[in-house]
Amino acid sequence: MVSVFPLRILAGLAALNAAGTPLVSQSLPSELERERSAYAEWLAAAPNSPLAAVAQQPIGPGIRLGPADADVPLEGVAEHRVSERGGGVTLEGPEGQRPLPAGRAVRLGAYTIASGGVSGRRVLTVYGPATSRKATGYYPYDPGLVFTGPLAPPERPGRVRVLALDGIEVDAVEAGTVTVPLGGRPARLAVRRIPSGGEEESELEIYFRDGTNGEGTYPAGRFVPLLPLPDGRYRLDFNRARNPFCAYSSAFPCPAPWRGNTIDTRIEAGERYLGGGLSVPPAGLEPR
Repeated sequence: MVSVFPLRILAGLAALNAAGTPLVSQSLPSELERERSAYAEWLAAAPNSPLAAVAQQPIGPGIRLGPADADVPLEGVAEHRVSERGGGVTLEGPEGQRPLPAGRAVRLGAYTIASGGVSGRRVLTVYGPATSRKATGYYPYDPGLVFTGPLAPPERPGRVRVLALDGIEVDAVEAGTVTVPLGGRPARLAVRRIPSGGEEESELEIYFRDGTNGEGTYPAGRFVPLLPLPDGRYRLDFNRARNPFCAYSSAFPCPAPWRGNTIDTRIEAGERYLGGGLSVPPAGLEPR
């Protein structure tokens, strides 16, 4: 999906001494500092930045773009139609008909459009000039919120339909669970392998809620990646927690909380919430 910023971290980072043992460094790691700087630049300047999102709609049998009475009015853009045919997405306008491959941004006048999602449930995202340039904010780096350990197999292997970071519905694979000592008792968190970028790319993600939601972080929760280490264990660094795109623009729907992924303490690490966006959806409304 074109709107997702690549947040992969090299797996060759130094492993910790023992599972569940926090990292001992007291300063912001240089690679995390570079990652945050690149993300801020992408948010401010990329044509597909969530700050520039105008609309996101299911394509269904087809949607019209351009005129004032269109499904998505776009000033200065002649009438175009986007439709899904045979599992693929097509853009049709005065210049003719052309494919709109998933994850590929296409210019349309002063706007940028991109399709995403799975066959039969494709979604179109439209971007214009960014209306907000607010910077991201972060908690101070906390080495006590970095953990390593095993990834336990899932109790119920299979796929589940969820909304990803960018609000687009995907079929995620149940990857398993990780357990971390938080809030005086272990927190057991579901991990899912979520498609990102191309059809063959995916990342291990945890969508979680904690005591800071609505009081320092986005009410709907945050995403944090689970990073594989060379020794077969995994690294969970809450300093890499980030907001879903609905925190930046109401054009994006918010992912519903993952059942069981609520931490009974405050995770004061990672990205904070600076206002705007939508409210948290009710629990139990995860797409099926």
